Amino acid sequence: MTLVPVAAILAQAGPFEPTWASLEQYSVPEWYRDAKFGIFIHWGVYSVPAFGNEWYPRNMYREGSDEYRHHVEVFGSHKRFGYKDFIPQLTAERFDPVEWADLFAQAGARYVVPVAEHHDGFAMYDTALSDWCAAKMGPRRDIVGELATAVRERGMVFGLSSHRAEHWWFFNGGMTFDSDVRDPANAGLYGPAQPEGTQPDETFLNDWLARSCELVDRYRPQVVWFDWWIEQPAFEPYLREFASYYYNRAAEWGVGVAINYKNQAFPVRAAVYDVERGQLGDIREPFWQTDTSVSRNSWGYVANQDYKTAESVIHDLVDIVSKNGCLLLNIGPKPDGTIPDPEREILLQIGEWLRVNGEAIYGTRHWRVFGEGPTHVVGGSFSDTKRAPFTSADFRFTAQGDALYAICMGWPEREFVIRSLSPNLALYLDDVADVTMLGSAETLGWSRDDAGLHVTAPATRPCDFAYVLKITRKTP
Repeated sequence: MTLVPVAAILAQAGPFEPTWASLEQYSVPEWYRDAKFGIFIHWGVYSVPAFGNEWYPRNMYREGSDEYRHHVEVFGSHKRFGYKDFIPQLTAERFDPVEWADLFAQAGARYVVPVAEHHDGFAMYDTALSDWCAAKMGPRRDIVGELATAVRERGMVFGLSSHRAEHWWFFNGGMTFDSDVRDPANAGLYGPAQPEGTQPDETFLNDWLARSCELVDRYRPQVVWFDWWIEQPAFEPYLREFASYYYNRAAEWGVGVAINYKNQAFPVRAAVYDVERGQLGDIREPFWQTDTSVSRNSWGYVANQDYKTAESVIHDLVDIVSKNGCLLLNIGPKPDGTIPDPEREILLQIGEWLRVNGEAIYGTRHWRVFGEGPTHVVGGSFSDTKRAPFTSADFRFTAQGDALYAICMGWPEREFVIRSLSPNLALYLDDVADVTMLGSAETLGWSRDDAGLHVTAPATRPCDFAYVLKITRKTP
């Protein structure tokens, strides 16, 4: 296949140059800061074995692993039946992008980010740079393109993710014994299969850049999400080249876009920081994002998912938004393109909550402090299942216009008490006009003393969890 010449990419005209100094002039678009909630989608060939997690393609070639043993027991030798042989079973026969988009809209999502290519190297889009893609094998459909159309028709923003960087070493286990990874005929899918501790070479890096730019040109995503391995030193100049190309293309299109990165792959102001399966302990400037999944054990579809509750996801969403972040929540469809019922139910419960309380989420900004209460949120990646359940003493704050929203994570016996609004604290508001609860028509009694703002709980709960008090301030 012919790759896009790097020189042509570097020649792209626009306001950004491929230097960090130039790229740090980037601004997060307002649509992104307002959106707060998006859907991530891990769907690929790894959904077919439905065992372990989405790293099955790597682990099945690692002798001694559970996936290796499972593969031999169920499918036979790796030389006779390798990962490539799962591709025909990714049928997508029941994949309906319109139905998916309708579900995401009902869930209250404002943007959607499918995985365009995972570490396994199988592109879920129509690429000119490889024959190993969904448009030419398996579904024989441009999954990403079809979904992009449906998502945009429903007024949501479309993005995509690329995990191509990790492909450099992803299948290297298959090079250590007699497997189909060692067959040159399969190099287009499995290669380069190099040791994990080595840096990618120029050929691989140019291919990564060409694929990334092809995704931008073909699908015009407004979010491009990268996984962690782009932080390797060899990627640094290629990241600058890609970011300048993408930002310049966005300027040409007249839309706001974002690159998601992890760890220290980008300077703080040059892209949007992403925390995997975790949150932050306090407000962060600039804007940031959490990516996590409805399942604790896998991003892709597996037979035995350990699901979170809708309540815990909503609590995380509220906590993240109060700290100037947004939540990208992942689902894992089945090989035939259906979304598992438990995942649909979680999404619909989130949507039901947002229909009542979305005013306190969409378009808001963080307040002077993110919140109060006894429950400690463990900051950092891979920590989103470590916190204790929130209580009725835990509040998170958001703000918009003349309103302060105090979101209580539990239901009290008689009254809500917001200690941050005590007159003896600097956060005290002396111009409160009224206090109401979103979704409730009841008139609420309220008063203030040294213990804080006291609000009588209404007789009927307006939703099942996370209750929003709207504190309206007097207009001048």
